[in-house]
Amino acid sequence: MIPNDKTVHRRFQQWCQREVLREIVTQLANTLRDEGEIGERESFIDATFASAKGGGDGIGNTWRGKSVKILAIVDRQGLPLSVSTHAANHHEVTLVQLSFDFSRLEAKPEPLTGDRAYDSDGLDDDLKQDGVNLIAPHRSTRTVKTQDGRHLRRYQRRWLVERFFAWLQWKRRLLVRWEYYASNFLGFVQLASITMLLKQF
Repeated sequence: MIPNDKTVHRRFQQWCQREVLREIVTQLANTLRDEGEIGERESFIDATFASAKGGGDGIGNTWRGKSVKILAIVDRQGLPLSVSTHAANHHEVTLVQLSFDFSRLEAKPEPLTGDRAYDSDGLDDDLKQDGVNLIAPHRSTRTVKTQDGRHLRRYQRRWLVERFFAWLQWKRRLLVRWEYYASNFLGFVQLASITMLLKQF
């Protein structure tokens, strides 16, 4: 009989715990960046939900039920620069810096474009300290305008990150989180990102 630690599922769990898949995503992205196939000169950020029916950690209650949030930063071709998963009840503004901390890319995106959910003075200040210019349309409640209209033209290309999520949703394994451990679900998201990056070689 084959020991449990030799099964494919057990090995996959070990890779997730040791962040092997995260390291592969990073190395692929950095290699493609060196070859000019990926560029951080124009990047886009957004998040999508996946329902969670397996219980476990890293799950948040929303009006949609128990869910997780997949946060992604993609380049101008829609290729992933960073992917991470979080409990769905966290707001995107609080997760952006975590996404940067999670990423091990050799360079951070210079202009980063998001939707109105990312319009925050505090987030703008934090990212500027890291040399990142956040571009996001103003919320309807904002009284003081801070965005340059010329930069907001980049917002028209935010569909690239939406296309990335559409690619993810072709992987039926990611439509619903059945994994008890958040690290295992993240591993599947990273595995899907790896397949996208490998197509560029």
